Amino acid sequence: MNKKIISWCLFDFANSSYSAVIAAVIFPVYYTTVIAGNESGLGDLWWGRAISLSMAVVALTSPFMGGIADHAGLRKRFLVVYTLASALSVASLSMLEKGMYIEGFFIIAIANIGMEGGLVFYNSYLPLIASQDKQGRLSGWGFAVGYAGSIIALLIALSLIKQGQYTMVWLSTALFFVLFALPAFLYLPSESSNKKTNILLAAKNGIKGTIDTLREIIGNREQRKFLASYLLYEDGVNTVIVFSSIFAATTLKFNTEELILLYLLVQITALSGAFIMAKPIDTLGPKRVVIISLILWTIVSVAAYFVYSKEAFFAVAITAGLGLGTVQAASRAFFAQFIPTGKEAEYFGVYALVGKTSAIIGPLIFGYMSVLYGSQRPAILSIVFLFLAGMTLLHFVKGGMPAQRTVN
Repeated sequence: MNKKIISWCLFDFANSSYSAVIAAVIFPVYYTTVIAGNESGLGDLWWGRAISLSMAVVALTSPFMGGIADHAGLRKRFLVVYTLASALSVASLSMLEKGMYIEGFFIIAIANIGMEGGLVFYNSYLPLIASQDKQGRLSGWGFAVGYAGSIIALLIALSLIKQGQYTMVWLSTALFFVLFALPAFLYLPSESSNKKTNILLAAKNGIKGTIDTLREIIGNREQRKFLASYLLYEDGVNTVIVFSSIFAATTLKFNTEELILLYLLVQITALSGAFIMAKPIDTLGPKRVVIISLILWTIVSVAAYFVYSKEAFFAVAITAGLGLGTVQAASRAFFAQFIPTGKEAEYFGVYALVGKTSAIIGPLIFGYMSVLYGSQRPAILSIVFLFLAGMTLLHFVKGGMPAQRTVN
């Protein structure tokens, strides 16, 4: 295994510290209950707004930033800038105090833009460093290594929380993110010198290229159907990731240590699932793997609606972990089959546009339904329809077969 592949996987290891500690488990609960207060759903509302705003910014800018990266040879530079912006914002969370939910709203929005925006350039390396028949397993390896990063970051956070050192949790997470992202900054391939050009000209060409790419995708029936399907089921996935820990803390009264234990167990099963399914993404084809994962998530979402005990929620969450990274790894590999050589960042910019757009509506609905009904359970059941609709549409997409490249 060469340095490019190892450093690419380590970047997932690095950013998973953010995903676990800041986006999923500890900071959402800290923000909603300590910084904002969640007795009337105020914390849910402002957390949903922060996630939705940041995802909207990423969705609207990613295709054009991807186009500029392709035309100006700035792929790696953009990856570095977005990553550092996210890490510095995470470190800034250490300045928050009770009642500063507006300040927290802006800081987490910037942190999330840096994290999610950087993934456009990270994902775009996949077709560059792996042949088409190896992209599925490499995608799976990346997610599996990422879950290992989540586990380690959460164990570090747990030791600090036991000492009441929440400020150090945010600082250590920022340091973890930057430290393990360094190999990607050093060893992922830089653009060839003949691609580098004037930034204004690159921006002009990048925007034109992105518009042309959007037209290509809209005009391609199979790509259009895949992205419509992805929009639906990824909305469900994103909503579960963003609000699962808040649901556990608010509705089922999990304390911080129980939440971390729950998430650690989920990460272990997710790591196992990602490794087990990495090769089948290539051998069975990403389409079949996505459908299998969505069936699992549908069952889990229905079960979660009826859960009233912590023990039952542990069982449901651990089961969900088996398909957590698999659906995303397979989706990434599926879409990679559509990409023409030399347009990786542009295409993954459009992929991000769809994926992040799907993260705008779900969190907003969850937040407002929590306030409207005084309960988080109605939002849980609505996720089922997103999975079913996305899975149904995906069934009719031609592509995603084993080791085949879709004709553009």
